[in-house]
Amino acid sequence: MAQHNAFYAQSGGVTAVINASACGVIEACRQAPDQIGKVYAGHNGIIGALTEDLIDVTQESDEAIAALRHTPGGAFGSCRYKLKDIDTHRAQYERLIEVFKAHDIRYFFYNGGGDSADTCLKVSQLSEKLGYPLTAIHVPKTVDNDLPITDNSPGFGSVAKYIATSTLEASLDIASMCATSTKVFVLEVMGRHAGWIAAAGGLAGEAEGEPPHMIIFPEVPFNRKAAMARVEECVKNYGYCVIVVSEGARYEDGTFLADAGNTDAFGHRQLGGVAPTLAGMIKQDLGYKYHWAVADYLQRAARHLASKTDVEQAYAVGREAVTLALAGKNAMMPAIRRISQSPYQWDVISAPLSQVANKEKFMPRDFITDNGFGITQVCRDYLSPLIQGEDFPPFENGLPKVAKLKLAKAERKLPTFTL
Repeated sequence: MAQHNAFYAQSGGVTAVINASACGVIEACRQAPDQIGKVYAGHNGIIGALTEDLIDVTQESDEAIAALRHTPGGAFGSCRYKLKDIDTHRAQYERLIEVFKAHDIRYFFYNGGGDSADTCLKVSQLSEKLGYPLTAIHVPKTVDNDLPITDNSPGFGSVAKYIATSTLEASLDIASMCATSTKVFVLEVMGRHAGWIAAAGGLAGEAEGEPPHMIIFPEVPFNRKAAMARVEECVKNYGYCVIVVSEGARYEDGTFLADAGNTDAFGHRQLGGVAPTLAGMIKQDLGYKYHWAVADYLQRAARHLASKTDVEQAYAVGREAVTLALAGKNAMMPAIRRISQSPYQWDVISAPLSQVANKEKFMPRDFITDNGFGITQVCRDYLSPLIQGEDFPPFENGLPKVAKLKLAKAERKLPTFTL
């Protein structure tokens, strides 16, 4: 087999372990020198390919690449940019082919979520549409855990561990002060359409009265009267109420509790803060003193508290992506398969991108309690293995040690391209 170069890029919101996938891809490429020459990384995702802004990963040391495994964020820059339809925006696709030809790139690895799977699928069609041999493999990643086929999405387990831990720790704070101070604590977590991250907060407590006392899911229409009654009941019975709410909480008609009225680059509604919105309702209806917090970037950047399971799975799908590409597979995604629950065992299988792109996996109804405010044992059994194990990064001077990359740019060979 002739030697050709590879392209890797990161897309969408980053995670604590997306760089572990990058590490897996790059190390696997380096271990196949007969088939893969250089590895180029797109600076800021697919935009790097379109603008020929390529990072020459070959210049990074083995030690620097290994350090990616314990480094959060997106080491090569990510983006929210969705390629349009190939027939109506042909110029973009022709530009991709020009860049790939100029740098002898025949392998395309795109590390992202559902929208990124769509981009990868479209790129895979280049081979047929424009007559250029290109193997495109999607490397799964999303904190939202909403990719289909795969048992869980790399990135989710670490967020779940962080949110469960934060819920537990903050609950002890509120319990300490509730007699004379704060009665209600609201933690807002990510999850625009799917409540997986909010559900993870439920791992913090299991017995009756243990927080969180309420979880508000996007999958369950929000009823203000029922929610306020539950808050009042908890304060009366336990002295306080801890709530974990998904940013995508919505009313029966589909309107978000915190719709900011804008959309992002992918066309998704921008949400303006459901925690203060919900806290305001509680103050208005019940008069309780409250505190609220938004986990925001902290939940997806907390590599210091990453799940060992998540790190291992993120690395594994990165390596498997290269295995699939070298086997001649195209338009595929390595997916995690749960083999057994107890003991927890998993492996990596392959899934066609046509069954992944633009599809979302929501919380099953039997994962949510009948009253809509908690998780069931079935959900607990699903979530628990994903947060197991610790994989602490090395520390230096009291802080996590992260990868320091050269990020040397490859020489441009083509005219400038405007997006």
